[in-house]
Amino acid sequence: MAESQKIIIAHRGASGYLPEHTLEAVAVAHSMDAHYLEQDLVLSKDGVPLVLHDIYLDTVTDVARRFPGRKRRDGRFYAIDFTLAELKQLRVTERFDHQTGEPVFKERFPKGHASFEIPTLEEELQLIQGLNQTRRKNAGVYPEIKAPAWHRAQGRDISRIVLDVLARYGYTTKTDKIYLQCFDFAEVKRIRAELGYQGKLIQLLGEYGPTSAAIDRVVFKTRRDLEKVSKVADGIGPSIRLIVTDKRRGKLQITNLVKNAHDLGLEVHPYTFRADSLPEYAASLEEMFRIFLVQLSVDGVFTDHPDRGVAFLRNQNEAKR
Repeated sequence: MAESQKIIIAHRGASGYLPEHTLEAVAVAHSMDAHYLEQDLVLSKDGVPLVLHDIYLDTVTDVARRFPGRKRRDGRFYAIDFTLAELKQLRVTERFDHQTGEPVFKERFPKGHASFEIPTLEEELQLIQGLNQTRRKNAGVYPEIKAPAWHRAQGRDISRIVLDVLARYGYTTKTDKIYLQCFDFAEVKRIRAELGYQGKLIQLLGEYGPTSAAIDRVVFKTRRDLEKVSKVADGIGPSIRLIVTDKRRGKLQITNLVKNAHDLGLEVHPYTFRADSLPEYAASLEEMFRIFLVQLSVDGVFTDHPDRGVAFLRNQNEAKR
């Protein structure tokens, strides 16, 4: 795929600059001309899709202070235990360790500064579509359905609820500016077959084995695995470590994942590209972009710093003129 066709996906909005998944981070990512903006989705107690990375609230909000008696036996605070009205009372901040209170990325937006809240999916779609109109852009959306099996165990069908919202805003076909993603392969198949979704689907791939405690993650590495995916999905979203495993004697150790996926007609959108969390084989974020977007020819990347991804592709396109 030519650089002019490749995409930069704003990972949780412009999360390298503002607290993740806030409407402010979305607006900034849009102003940076990200091609797609990501929304991780979970449900509230009253069945409203929220843009929140985890089923937990205690790593990005002050829920432990505002509602100290609402944690479950495992000591965690779950979004699905709170109504939207209650959730809107919470103050969102930069991601932190829920046990120590320390920020995960210490040089990012100061923890506890300013006032942010958890947005709903509808609020975010309205903002993006409004900015598309006023800025004369066509930024797409890239929602992820989080923990669908877990949600069903809580009595909620998150996929059906999310698809209904997406349909109301015009995201239903492969010509619409949307990729819908999920780690759960059984759910990806269900979304396509049982729920009849006709838009572009992405199978997310993590670094997890069969005994992983993760609630919805699977690993597909071989061509045979990807053949199963290609019958349902339009692409894969793998961890970068499933593509480049190491660098030995000055040479990158590269798997066959991208080649196998492309041979099967699957797009490849790896995650996550962060300037403040670089792998050992890259001296800069731009070097990471070069390795993946140019050398390995992936079709797009998830990055916390969408402005730098957009600038990289623009420079590549200009250099070819």
